[in-house]
Amino acid sequence: MSAMNPNPSSVALGALLLCLAQPLLAQGEASAPPVADAIPDTHTRVVDPATLTSLDALVTKLGDRRVIFVGESHDRYEDHLNQLAVIRGLHEQDVDLAIGMEMFQQPFQPALDAYIAGEISEEEMLRRTDYFERWRFDYRLYRPILRYAREHGIPVIALNLDSEITAKVGKAGLEGLDAGQRAQVPMDMDREDPAYRERIKQVFDRHPQEEGKDFENFLLVQLLWDEGMAARAATYLAGQPGKTLVVLAGQGHLEYGQGIPKRILRRLPVASAVLLNGWPRDMDPKAADYLLFPQPLELAATGRLGVMLDTDGEGSGVGVRGFGDKSGAAAAGIKEGDRIVRVDGREVAIYADIRLALIDSLPGRKVPVEVERMSAEGQPERLTVEVELH
Repeated sequence: MSAMNPNPSSVALGALLLCLAQPLLAQGEASAPPVADAIPDTHTRVVDPATLTSLDALVTKLGDRRVIFVGESHDRYEDHLNQLAVIRGLHEQDVDLAIGMEMFQQPFQPALDAYIAGEISEEEMLRRTDYFERWRFDYRLYRPILRYAREHGIPVIALNLDSEITAKVGKAGLEGLDAGQRAQVPMDMDREDPAYRERIKQVFDRHPQEEGKDFENFLLVQLLWDEGMAARAATYLAGQPGKTLVVLAGQGHLEYGQGIPKRILRRLPVASAVLLNGWPRDMDPKAADYLLFPQPLELAATGRLGVMLDTDGEGSGVGVRGFGDKSGAAAAGIKEGDRIVRVDGREVAIYADIRLALIDSLPGRKVPVEVERMSAEGQPERLTVEVELH
């Protein structure tokens, strides 16, 4: 029999085997889609290693920008080193620079000016700006930037609104502000940005809130921060047409251009660039103009007393209201209710005095700590103990 005319019984058997190999379908059920249609899209981004460049090479491309935003996670040492590298690189290109910093609040601009001019010390600048009360992140992260600015006479601009304003708005909205505070709030705020609103809502939902915390007030505080810093930066740039401003701020204020950048550019359309740390984030080209991938670095730990402080209590020095784990202060005999009046030979009147006394102290070092304690007779007594820092 020819190959062109197969045996009918063979055809029937083949058809039966084919049917048995297919899944049975219920009446009316559609056939399964092709396997390829069921594979999810990995949304893979491809980076060509041949196009990778160095930070130094990138900085040479930024010299014609009027405003350069360099983001940070506040406690990441490598982010601050990259900020300094951008500032140094631009300065070495003879770009006329100023540095705008989220970390300082606008009412304290005179103290920054005096520090850059060499009129006051670093310690005095930190006191006058209320740095430790209002920001509290380890100042050593920012110290190289501030010292470089002072050495080269680069102005530092306090961008942030007074925290008393944002605290009041967080509790009672704009209606909670007095006339003087209202005058510091930008009147041209852009509230009609659904993408910004959605991003802030995601942040709000991810973090536990106090009972009764209102999202609209939370959103308004974020908006005030971004609009307040943008207005201050735009005003400075408009008054200094030859200056390039490097803005140092948290990544959340910069990514996707939704926070500070678009609000500066709305007021003053200028060439700009946003630089963000690429670890860890989606490889999204909309997030920033440039993503940086530094090696993680840790700033050496400082020694701590291991105390929780009562900064609002009355009396000499600063009160002790508790202790951390493995507290050197507790081990040395300091008790709750004691008031710290001297650390390592420095008088203590406010919280900042303790931070300044220990700013460069290493764990394991032993320091004298003088406290005031009420005696059984109700009289204040002074005693000094030696505390090993942890």
